[in-house]
Amino acid sequence: MDIQIATLCDFAADYNGKMVINGTFDTLAAPQMPVVHPHCCLAMRLCITPEDRGQHKFTVNIIDADGQGIDEKMPIVADMPIDLPDDVPFMTRNLILNLQGLQFPEDGIYSIDISVDEELITRIPLRIVEVDQNAQQPSA
Repeated sequence: MDIQIATLCDFAADYNGKMVINGTFDTLAAPQMPVVHPHCCLAMRLCITPEDRGQHKFTVNIIDADGQGIDEKMPIVADMPIDLPDDVPFMTRNLILNLQGLQFPEDGIYSIDISVDEELITRIPLRIVEVDQNAQQPSA
């Protein structure tokens, strides 16, 4: 199984197998900590081959720099049965998770870990930055 795309974004949708991704990001700026990000999506595109047939566990976990989950709802775990017809060399599937109310207690580096059968497949970095909105902007 190969993850062809894995990104955080403002919006994602699947239209007949075509993935639409809008506003991909890796940094969130906030005026104070803790911060709650109201809504974002984790958009993923998987390429599956006959070797991937069988029952699998798919896991998404958002962790801080110490490896601790940021939320009691984490990790998200789902059964993922895979079966391909014999004459199909590969197929792709789009997975979109809508994430609401993500809470980050402090600024720093976080990660979105994607695992299959408890094996980490990809890690998406996310930086949370506290910014002073009252700081003077340089004049042009």
